[in-house]
Amino acid sequence: MNINYELYKVLYEVVINGSISKASESMYISQPAVTQSIKNLEEKLGGKLLIRTKKGIVLTEEGKILFNYIKKGVENFKNGENAFLNYLNLDSGSIRIGASTTITKNIVMPYLEKFHLKYPKVDIKITNDLTSNLVTALRNGNLDLLVVNLPMEESKDLKIIPIHEVHDIFVGNKEYYNKTKGSIKLEDLFNCPLITQKEPSNTRLFLNKYLKSNNISTNIPNEIVSNSLVLDFVKAGFGIGYATKEFIEDDLKEKRLYEIKVTPKIPEREVGIVTLNKTIPNYSAKKLIELILRK
Repeated sequence: MNINYELYKVLYEVVINGSISKASESMYISQPAVTQSIKNLEEKLGGKLLIRTKKGIVLTEEGKILFNYIKKGVENFKNGENAFLNYLNLDSGSIRIGASTTITKNIVMPYLEKFHLKYPKVDIKITNDLTSNLVTALRNGNLDLLVVNLPMEESKDLKIIPIHEVHDIFVGNKEYYNKTKGSIKLEDLFNCPLITQKEPSNTRLFLNKYLKSNNISTNIPNEIVSNSLVLDFVKAGFGIGYATKEFIEDDLKEKRLYEIKVTPKIPEREVGIVTLNKTIPNYSAKKLIELILRK
């Protein structure tokens, strides 16, 4: 049975308001239009829905049965509209972000603080993992966006937006800084113990590419899972480490770490946002991305 939803809505308003005149006012249509809509609905259904009494308009017995379903339907539509508007106004919603611990702390958190001040009711969840695992979670629909070190392997299903330029450097404690006099040739770097993250972190893959381009072995014996642990070992004097300058500015300023310049220079790289190419992020995620890109 093909019946216009608006006819059911008119019946709902008449019953809820208790009269045709009040329904007319709430819907901003004329009383004859309301009466005609009820008549049309009754004709299409083949039965009487309303009875006029001295106390006003009441539902027939069969009308009561139908109205129970109409009431649920109309109110579900209204609840859906309200939920939609809440999302648009960011009075609710959620964002699921994938990033490394280092990226979360140094890149993502300042933006999340601004976003949370503006939209405190949006639920934010962070997953920290290797980029390869985060990409899998994004593709499986378990994350809305990633913030990761670039470059990364490009794919047609991924949209990659660079947001920050960063600079990788070699660092040591004061002892190694004095030993190298603050600079070293790349081919001499392996005369000192070198400490890096394990593969397949994007940072390590970028280092490997740099070493290979200069005909240097990528076989590094001192590999550690956590970037923060790499820095702890370097501070303790276990060797020279590989780090991102922008993420250790306090350590460099406070002389807990020292930059050891290397020749040839390490190329610059970027941090970027990754989303699925053919999927539109939810409204909350979209607004966060807009905030980040606004800088």
